[in-house]
Amino acid sequence: MQNSHIQFSLTNEIDNWVIVNDTVMGGRSKAQLDIVKNMLIFSGSLSLQNNGGFASTRRVYKPVEWDPKQAFQITIEGDGRAYQFRLRTNRRMDGVAYVVGFQTVAGKSQSFTFEPSDFEPLWRGRYVRGAEALTFDDVSQLGFMLADKTPGEFSLKVKSITQVPLAL
Repeated sequence: MQNSHIQFSLTNEIDNWVIVNDTVMGGRSKAQLDIVKNMLIFSGSLSLQNNGGFASTRRVYKPVEWDPKQAFQITIEGDGRAYQFRLRTNRRMDGVAYVVGFQTVAGKSQSFTFEPSDFEPLWRGRYVRGAEALTFDDVSQLGFMLADKTPGEFSLKVKSITQVPLAL
């Protein structure tokens, strides 16, 4: 089977992504998305005002068929902050998210590979007991979140989201 992936070389790919920030609950964080040089640029400013503290983006349109027998691999260039890679198995905006964190190194390209067991089921930042086991073929949304409790500017460049064979 061919690897599933998202192509940031397609200019209309940005139309599949939305921003979901703490402004949904009164916060003041700001974020934007751009596609530059075949990379998705997720950037903005994290604010802790009004009990805020998160900025996120997710791909909600034009689902990709992901292979349950392959791992997710993201290649990014970060800013030295800790981010989350988040998967959802339903189309709703506010359901369980399967979350794994990763630490970036400012200005350095990094690749991270994640298997289903790397993800924790969370809802609004709290662990969900009894959540269904994650299988990648159920993923309908994916995205990134910054919630490191450090106010200030951020920028995450996403070079690729693809699948690779699972480690044995």
